[in-house]
Amino acid sequence: MAGLKEDSILGIDGITIKEELEIDKLRGDHPVLETGGAVIKRESLMNNRSVIDKVREEGSCGRGERDMVPPTSNSIHRSGSRPQLDLSKAAIEGTFEERDPTILLPNQSDDISHLALDIGGSLIKLVYFSRHQDRPTNDKRKKTVKERLGISNGNRRSYPILGGRLHFVKFETSKINECLDFISSKQLHCGGMDSHSWHSETSPNGNAVIKATGGGAYKFADLFKERLGVSLDKEDEMDCLVAGANFLLKAIRHEAFTHMEGQKEFVQIDQNDLFPYLLVNIGSGVSMIKVDGDGKFERVSGTNVGGGTYWGLGRLLTKCKSFDELLELSQKGDNRTIDMLVGDIYGGMDYNKIGLSASTIASSFGKTISEKKELTGYRPEDISLSLLRMISYNIGQISYLNALRFGLKRIFFGGFFIRGHAYTMDTISFAVHFWSKGEAQAMFLRHEGFLGALGAFMSYEKHGLDDLMVHQLVERFPMGAPYIGGKIHGPALGDLNEKISWMEKFVQKGTEITAPVPMAPPGTTGLGGFEVPSSKGGTLRSDASALNVGVLHLVPTLEGFPQLADPKMYEPNTIDLSDHNELEYWFTVLSEHLSDLVDKAVASEGGTDDAKRRGDAFARAFSAHLARLMEEPAAYGKLGLANLLELREECLREFQFVDVYRSIKQRENEASLAVLPDLLAELDSMTEETRLLTLIEGVLAANIFDWGSRACVELYHKGTIIEIYRMSRNKMQRPWRVDDFDVFKERMLGSGDKKPRPHKRALLFVDNSGADVVLGMLPLARELLQRGTEVVLVANSLPALNDVTAMELPDIVAEAAKHCDILRRAAEAGGLLVDAMINTSDGSKENSSSVPLMVVENGCGSPCIDLRQVSSELAAAAKDADLIILEGMGRALHTNFNARFKCEALKLAMVKNQRLAEKLIKGNIYDCVCRYEPAS
Repeated sequence: MAGLKEDSILGIDGITIKEELEIDKLRGDHPVLETGGAVIKRESLMNNRSVIDKVREEGSCGRGERDMVPPTSNSIHRSGSRPQLDLSKAAIEGTFEERDPTILLPNQSDDISHLALDIGGSLIKLVYFSRHQDRPTNDKRKKTVKERLGISNGNRRSYPILGGRLHFVKFETSKINECLDFISSKQLHCGGMDSHSWHSETSPNGNAVIKATGGGAYKFADLFKERLGVSLDKEDEMDCLVAGANFLLKAIRHEAFTHMEGQKEFVQIDQNDLFPYLLVNIGSGVSMIKVDGDGKFERVSGTNVGGGTYWGLGRLLTKCKSFDELLELSQKGDNRTIDMLVGDIYGGMDYNKIGLSASTIASSFGKTISEKKELTGYRPEDISLSLLRMISYNIGQISYLNALRFGLKRIFFGGFFIRGHAYTMDTISFAVHFWSKGEAQAMFLRHEGFLGALGAFMSYEKHGLDDLMVHQLVERFPMGAPYIGGKIHGPALGDLNEKISWMEKFVQKGTEITAPVPMAPPGTTGLGGFEVPSSKGGTLRSDASALNVGVLHLVPTLEGFPQLADPKMYEPNTIDLSDHNELEYWFTVLSEHLSDLVDKAVASEGGTDDAKRRGDAFARAFSAHLARLMEEPAAYGKLGLANLLELREECLREFQFVDVYRSIKQRENEASLAVLPDLLAELDSMTEETRLLTLIEGVLAANIFDWGSRACVELYHKGTIIEIYRMSRNKMQRPWRVDDFDVFKERMLGSGDKKPRPHKRALLFVDNSGADVVLGMLPLARELLQRGTEVVLVANSLPALNDVTAMELPDIVAEAAKHCDILRRAAEAGGLLVDAMINTSDGSKENSSSVPLMVVENGCGSPCIDLRQVSSELAAAAKDADLIILEGMGRALHTNFNARFKCEALKLAMVKNQRLAEKLIKGNIYDCVCRYEPAS
């Protein structure tokens, strides 16, 4: 805004020009107010206060959002307290003389959210978007780093989603008033509000519109207008289904999966090889859609025998009162009492000539013909199972025949008929496999019931969601009721106290959850499905339960790490949690560490009663998640050890424990910085070869300070930080368990008279605070700087255990630079000392000739790192890197131990877990890893 400050435009009484500071500039033959390209007559605005009222309404309840473009340098500074208006390129639509002219705000993009609905006959599905709250950043440092790395905002999409969360919610259609209450409580019909401070100032303007699909979009349009004051913009149901499916399959890594004989396996779909496919949506009826591309599809078939058939007949035959009750009955059923099997016809024998086993269903409900029983003579459980299999088999068969008709190998099944129910998915999968002789594959979608709602959400113009790539979406583990509403998933929650109260109830309910009924071993089933289950499940636990569909965090600043040698083959996790024993072991480790973590969390918040209550709630929530994952490891997607550790950190943040080890990190940093000058002086007195070995030993020794390891926590009770460090250094006897030091030394120092070229840029992925970073990684960074190598310290974006963060590192480097000119000059060149007061003896004359020391955030808040999703800052820094140093057990062993890079890589860690030592390096606890890998 030319010449105007943030609060110069909007005042309580409408428009004011703050203290009229700009009056002189605005006067002349044609007094105007410049708004970054638009020219609006000042007197017209001053004489039309209703214009500003209109701006207020449109900034909060509707307009402006459809015309989002990247904010320009003229944007008003954003505040976290209330949505701010971006008036750049603003224009009045119509004439100035109109009483209530429309103001277009094409660049408005702050705190705007979308809501879309799919209102079906049984369920209402909501998808809504909420903004991320901006975290404070060191703007000067960021600017310097971006300049150094050549990062600009010029490559941003035309209509960006600036970052936020995509939520998935469902309600029973019969309880539509609960849905309306939920929308109203979160102000979703007004664009959505993360801040409650300005709720009272907003009200729908009567012209607000939200996208909707499904029959209910017509049926309940008047109710939405009456209760919320909004109109439903109706979108075509088939368009929405296809758009939702395409987005999920292209943008979410573990969206599609197969389900055979009770085993779920995730399938990664190459988006370049996605089309064509058959989309089978099973609702009340069934639609089969051949999808050839984005917006290119044709409904090729369907059947009226679908979910409505199952529920309708089931209700008549069993008197069940809900769809889920009917499904639960099927889990306890035995269809042999009702279905006529091949064995019933052939005296218990198979019909091998045509490949039918004795257990194959020859005729659904066929056995009831010859039995003189009334309906009351059959168990409802058996009727439900027989009915479910009859309908599921037929849907699977018809789907395959249509796939065969068009030469399609992939069939995706969606719709809330499936409900993540194991029997349903296995029955459909078996039918497709049987009829195709294994050539076609039935696949299912985790967000199966939200395809229509997601497609309606995407029909909003110019929000850029469809441009997001797989690395820009992070699915966080769902916390259940805190995020969702309605009787199905619990009431909408207003504050943390309600969340805690719900969690207490959740733990009690969790005891009722049972695992899926075990399936018969492969080879014992025919077309008729499964033998009698070996155990009975007490309560239906479907994959569509409250804990399954998480919140999608949309982070457009995430990218794939450009130095991965083969991104498609990259798998960060080194521990295979599909092994039940492995899974049980790591769950036990996390559970045993829980009480100590809760103590630290409560202490970090001053030990107050509120902190104790939140700590207890965190423990309950995390334990409930572990129990859920123990039952079904694939409940939230493909599970790795990195995911488990991230879940723990997410749960802590969910209950407002921002940085559990904050005070501990500060004490350890201070203790380590106090002895750093002596260490640097000692290093400088050594020969080049001795110094390099001592530096690597120092990194390995200092890596012992890890509050995530129970073995290391016990050491803290036996001595001071310096005593532990000295003990660790004294044990650095070579050869180490993995020892490539000599190869690395030759690369660094050369051999004979041959001197190697120095590295151009090194990325140092740092781990723990205190001695680890100060006495281990900083001296190694200093050595590289002395050799003319640019150094980028890569640290966590968010706290995790005692890991150092990118926000903390500049202060640590500033303190270290007070005692080291090498670090000081490099830090100044890298923009780390922009705001720091450094006492130096020779000024900064050498700054221009110094190689820089920079800090970038990695984009995550976990002890591990998945290099498929890193910050754009890190991705930019990596492009010119020729050396990567991964340090610490989480980043170099739990994840990325097997990763291969285009450039040289050095992986350094001390093993602090006996199980990991045995599995990964066939060694023991406190063994060391120094793994050097040339460029691939």
